[in-house]
Amino acid sequence: MNFRVGHGYDVHRFKEGRKLILGGTEIPYEQGLDGHSDADVLVHAIMDSLLGAAALGDIGGHFPDNDDRYLGADSMKLLSEVCRILREKGWETGNIDATVIAQQPKLKPYIAQMRSSIAKVIGIDEDRVSVKATTEERLGFTGRLEGISAHCVSLIYKNK
Repeated sequence: MNFRVGHGYDVHRFKEGRKLILGGTEIPYEQGLDGHSDADVLVHAIMDSLLGAAALGDIGGHFPDNDDRYLGADSMKLLSEVCRILREKGWETGNIDATVIAQQPKLKPYIAQMRSSIAKVIGIDEDRVSVKATTEERLGFTGRLEGISAHCVSLIYKNK
């Protein structure tokens, strides 16, 4: 089998008056993330890791932030489109391993729902989706409560 690994990273700053969406899950918090779409930093990192593994560019190339079609877009729908593009090229997702870096809010109560939602959209079993959350011990922009970042590594394989 032909395997490839990709890495994705994304970051968004907090903004008043927006919903906080992570992994397709609305998280109760006093601020959301700023962005052209729904600013789901976790799903953006996942999409970039999948596109990178297939050498198909990044989400900015597929869903530019200066295109009003993606203004307020649901990132889970964009993830579905990324998976469609990969399948069209003969790629399937093996697994996802993602980490969200956020001082606040605490994400542990929402991890299972995020994993389930992501697995459903990608079309893989939930046990092939790992979502972890950590803080940076009050260091850096996430530690100062300025925003949230996420990293993701994914494995894809050629569907024969």
